[in-house]
Order: sequence, then structure tokens, then C-alpha cells
Amino acid sequence: MSAKALIAAMEKLLKLHKSLYELAVRKTDIIKNGDMDALNQMLKDEQTHIAAINRMEMERQKAAEIIAPGVEAPTVSACLAVMPQAERLKLEAIANELTELVFELKEQNYLNQQLVHHSLQFVNVSMNLLRPQPENINYGPPAGKRRANKNAQGIFNSKV
Repeated sequence: MSAKALIAAMEKLLKLHKSLYELAVRKTDIIKNGDMDALNQMLKDEQTHIAAINRMEMERQKAAEIIAPGVEAPTVSACLAVMPQAERLKLEAIANELTELVFELKEQNYLNQQLVHHSLQFVNVSMNLLRPQPENINYGPPAGKRRANKNAQGIFNSKV
């Protein structure tokens, strides 16, 4: 019974991760378009997915603890060792697919991170070009007019 619960939890985790990956792909287009309202909504949707994934992970852990009671914080690999052959093959296939999907999701999120980083750099450069540069308010000659005598130590002439 608990093996079926573990497989069901893993299938739900796979489904949630697929949905999260689709959101990450859509987020790439939103970042490229620069639509901040859509990006904010996308972040809220991602947070909802992440909360659901965390709940399913807790269910997976409970089912795994029932299957492998002697192991502290049992993983899917630990459960595979004690499961019957038919259920083991199914769980192994789901785990492999989930692993590949998580890797793709990681790459997509890295791409999104780079896009946001480059967008921020562009905004900073644009702001620096539009922002007037403050004048030098230090006392002394302007930057273009340097003293001809570089040997003089200060502005006070004691020989006078």
C-alpha cells in the first residue's frame, strides 16, 4: 500500500515540476518583453507551485519512511532496494524522468537569471547616461587646469 502511495506522490511531484518548467519557459518570454506586471504574476504562480511541491515532498517522505523504516530520512534509492520488481521499475522510471526535468528546470532558471542580470545592467547604464554628473565641488583649480609647478608642496608660500 505504501509503495503505491510513494509512486502516486512521485507522479504528482513530476506533474508539478513539469508545470513549473512550463512557467519558467514562459517567464523567459516575459523577461525578454520586459512586462513587469506579468513577471510579478508569474512569480506568484511560481510560489504557489513551490508550496505545492513542498507539500508533496512531505507526503513522499512519509511514504518513504513507511517503506524503509530502518533508514533515517530515506531516499527514493533506499526505497527501491526494498520494493518489489514491478513497482521498483515504475518508481525508477518516474525518478529518472524527474531528475532530468529538474536538471532542465535548473538550466532554464539559470537562463532567466542571466536575462534579468543583463536587463539590470542595461538599465543601470541607461540611468548613468541620463543622470547628470555632479560638478566637482572641491576647492582648488578646475580639473583641466593643473598647476605648472609640481615641486611645490602646498599652497602656502613661506618665502613671501
